[in-house]
Amino acid sequence: MSGKDFVVKSSFGHVRDLDKGNNGIDIQNNFKPNYVVTPDKARVVKDLKDTMKKSEEVWLATDEDREGEAISWHLCEVLGLDPRTTKRIVFREITKSAIQSAVASPRNLDLDLVNAQQARRVLDRLVGFELSEVLWRKIKASLSAGRVQSVAVRLVVDREREITKFEVETFFKVKASFPVEMGNEKKTLLIAESDKRFAVESDAQAFLEKCIGTTYKVHNITVKPGSRKPAPPFTTSTLQQEASRKMGFGVKRTMIAAQRLYEAGLITYMRTDSTNLSETALTEIAQNIEQTFGAKYVETRRYKTKNDSAQEAHEAIRPSYIENKSIHNQDKDQEKLYELIWKRTIASQMANAILEKTDIDIAIAAHPGQFLRASGEVVKFDGFLRVYFESVDDEEDDTLDTLLPPVTVGQPLKLNEMTATQRFTKPAARYTEASLVKKMEELGIGRPSTYAPTISKIMEENRGYVVKESRDGVKRNYKLLTLKADKITGDVMSENTGASKNQLFPTDMGMLVTDFLNEHFDKVMDYHFTAEIEKEFDIIADGNLEWTKMISSFYNPFHQTVEETKENAARASGERVLGIDPASGRSILVRLSRYGKPIVQIGKTEELGEDEKPQYANLKPGQSLETIELEEAFALFALPMDLGEYEGLAVSVNIGRFGPYVKFGDAFVSLPKGEDAYSVDLDRAIEVIEAKRKSEAAVGMFEGKGITKGTGRFGPFIKWNDLYINVPRRYNLETISQAEMEELIEMKVNKEANRYIRQWESEKISIENGRWGPFIKFGKTMLKLGKNKDGQNFTDDQLANISLEEVMAIIETQEPGAFAKKAKAPAKKAPIKKAPAKKAPIKK
Repeated sequence: MSGKDFVVKSSFGHVRDLDKGNNGIDIQNNFKPNYVVTPDKARVVKDLKDTMKKSEEVWLATDEDREGEAISWHLCEVLGLDPRTTKRIVFREITKSAIQSAVASPRNLDLDLVNAQQARRVLDRLVGFELSEVLWRKIKASLSAGRVQSVAVRLVVDREREITKFEVETFFKVKASFPVEMGNEKKTLLIAESDKRFAVESDAQAFLEKCIGTTYKVHNITVKPGSRKPAPPFTTSTLQQEASRKMGFGVKRTMIAAQRLYEAGLITYMRTDSTNLSETALTEIAQNIEQTFGAKYVETRRYKTKNDSAQEAHEAIRPSYIENKSIHNQDKDQEKLYELIWKRTIASQMANAILEKTDIDIAIAAHPGQFLRASGEVVKFDGFLRVYFESVDDEEDDTLDTLLPPVTVGQPLKLNEMTATQRFTKPAARYTEASLVKKMEELGIGRPSTYAPTISKIMEENRGYVVKESRDGVKRNYKLLTLKADKITGDVMSENTGASKNQLFPTDMGMLVTDFLNEHFDKVMDYHFTAEIEKEFDIIADGNLEWTKMISSFYNPFHQTVEETKENAARASGERVLGIDPASGRSILVRLSRYGKPIVQIGKTEELGEDEKPQYANLKPGQSLETIELEEAFALFALPMDLGEYEGLAVSVNIGRFGPYVKFGDAFVSLPKGEDAYSVDLDRAIEVIEAKRKSEAAVGMFEGKGITKGTGRFGPFIKWNDLYINVPRRYNLETISQAEMEELIEMKVNKEANRYIRQWESEKISIENGRWGPFIKFGKTMLKLGKNKDGQNFTDDQLANISLEEVMAIIETQEPGAFAKKAKAPAKKAPIKKAPAKKAPIKK
């Protein structure tokens, strides 16, 4: 059998998923899943069925993990194949040899792996669906929760609170420098530190005072040989961590690039928790190292993953062809990631680096028994460091080749300068995407295929549980005592502290939801319990546990808790009373608004008169319901702030539902993203007003109507007669001419004229010309026209005369109940019309 005997087709991932809502799982029928072909895969399935009819046999070649096995099983179900006899091949790299080997030894589907995947999917749907419903009732509509995602949010919340509660301790650290002759009349400084810390300034001062006029000498020199081992080849987790440290990639960005590299046959499968390398790969890597660096650099290692649940049959992530040191495919992310994978793979099979560490102890005559120590580390043989050096979280990379000046035991030293610097203890660092993955892996929460989607989900804007931000630090003073020329001076210095770059912060909503779930669903939120669930999936995959029994043992008590919480739990708003407003005598409190925004409020409902409403103000970015103090809350009521007048009209600044803005007369002008409304003065407000005017000023006329230009979400545009017209790259928006604008307008008008074949505006239904032919547009949804009664494509005449009833019938086949839903729409809109009234308290 040769390659020409095969036709290769792709399912592009899963073709089926659980039906939506309550139809997805038949809980009463032993949790039977109800799978449906997803709408976007209908054409794919039809194409696969058509190809199958022309084929003698179907082989399945999806990925080797549980998701891949499940995809194969779903294809069997959709295509009518017998999963017990259909040939299944697996390979971890898209190379000729790997595929030929797989074709030579096909197997059958592993239904235990399929059941493990089904168990995860069903359990996650049940937990997510029911927990989310509780959150909708008790906190805010549109929130979501999940078995793994909620625990991941809890990790971020717990770390933030650990940082908030951390009590900083101060101490003084002593450092000294000594000039040493290097020959040729050159000198260098020998830097040494005391291993003793001084808790208070007076102790540090006393230490320096005793050093006035004292002598120093080299007490001891210790030279110790040492070595460093290379890190193992990449797993999914370690690849995500190192790509973040070295290149600043988020986990999603890393996995997208890795997926493309795998699909191009450049690396092995990128979802793995194994550090194992095949014997063939080990041989090829050793040969490459010997040819490139020499035999002394080769040290073959067979790594075994420490994680008990790791699947050792898988390989670590490595280049498919080790001889390709780099790639050139015009995608910079892929090129960088490939180079990182190549270096890590090669380094893992190279010899240890041989080091020599030197410690010099300096005796202080005035302090017998206390020493200053200078340390240096020199690389004697670079080994794997020739290729790769692993980065570390929360620490600076170790400095190698730190040479110390030549000194001898007993050699007297002359003090250049000694300092006692005030330092401060630090809390644990906030999580980055990569360090959160590392923590999840350590706790056994999730698996390689779930890290990236979980972190992406908790950071989605509509959930608003976690944000990735870089925040400025704050100025902090510290004391510096300096002994020089037998005189001690004291200075107050300043430094920036607490700055963060691309770190994860929980939002107030994330904290509130975490607290609510901790209170009512402590078992689901428990780290250990979540890890135990993952182990049960592994037991199912091994064929030692029936998946429906595992679901049943979890779901029944969980569902009972859900019902009790819906019935008995109070609504949660995160309300916290800060104090009393001296002017009104009413409570000042913070809470989440009905829209999920953190606000400060003056006056509880019971403290107000019948027609009175509380005063509201929005919290600033970076402020939190948990940590804001009374004085900070008072300051927020400075808005709305009158700035003065411009051109005879009042100018003010405020923050509304959609962000900060300047009000000029009756006009509202949004401030640029990230600008602080509290810092806006009249001059800045005028700048914003004039910038808005400039952007809206006509730059030309066409048929008696003005043309304006601007830049929006989708790039530069011109606007004419309520038409927004994209400006292609071949035009320069800054220098666009009248003739060019007229050309673009005429093209747009002609396109719009030919856009509609039929249109029923009141029903929001139209038949339009599209890139691939006519289609139906229903509201914002685009639907297929399908075939006419004769099973043929509609002709132009048929479309020109088609009735509204016929079009509605076509829509109904693709969107069942579409018009029943539409009839109910006005009732849903009513609350939205009341929204402007909600703004009034903020503006008072």
